Amino acid sequence: MASLSPSKRLDEVVGKEKKSSVSDWIGDAIYGVNDGLGAIFGIIAGVAGYTSNSHTILISGLFGALASTLSMGAGAWLATKSENELMDTTLSRARKSIETERESELETLSLIYQAKGFNETDAKYIARTIAKDDKMFLQTIAQEKHGLHESAKGNPWSSAISGSISTLVGAIVPLIPFFFCSGRLALVLAAIVSILAHFVVGAAKSFVTVRSWWSSGLEMTMAGIIVGVVSYALGLLGNVVLG
Repeated sequence: MASLSPSKRLDEVVGKEKKSSVSDWIGDAIYGVNDGLGAIFGIIAGVAGYTSNSHTILISGLFGALASTLSMGAGAWLATKSENELMDTTLSRARKSIETERESELETLSLIYQAKGFNETDAKYIARTIAKDDKMFLQTIAQEKHGLHESAKGNPWSSAISGSISTLVGAIVPLIPFFFCSGRLALVLAAIVSILAHFVVGAAKSFVTVRSWWSSGLEMTMAGIIVGVVSYALGLLGNVVLG
């Protein structure tokens, strides 16, 4: 079995590291859960301020959850697709630039290596050695000049699915009490469950950030409380104005 070239070995290593890293999907999942949780808690708090009808609150929350789930899924799909298209466009421009202004791109690559600490002679030698292989030259220009790498491409459909599922999970949490009870008890339990969920999601962010779990949890808890209080107040105002 022939040994792989250094470039292919590098792609393989980078690919494995990317696949083995859980920070990306954890971050996306936390964002989705938080989005669904915050949006639906705000909706039911606002509707509860406007009316005490538990059925109306539940239906509003359910349709809000559906809308948030679909919106997040579509947004994640479009965002990932747009990022991939932007990468393809940048690669296309880099390829055209290499074809029409090869010496300029060689000089650019040489300057990049000089900025990294290589002396001028070595930097020019490295740049010209790389440029002997057009494919390698394009990949290097894309990575060194534009900060792009093939392994950075995402899958729009997996982004849409993970975004939708995580948002739906977060959106259902504030609605759980309304399936088992009604009236003010359901609203109080929904507030308690939602605030606790905000803390848990915030604490979970510590897996992908450098902040402590309690600090991150308290921050998100305060954000959830503010959303709930403001939404409830606006619901009460709407009841006074429109009721």
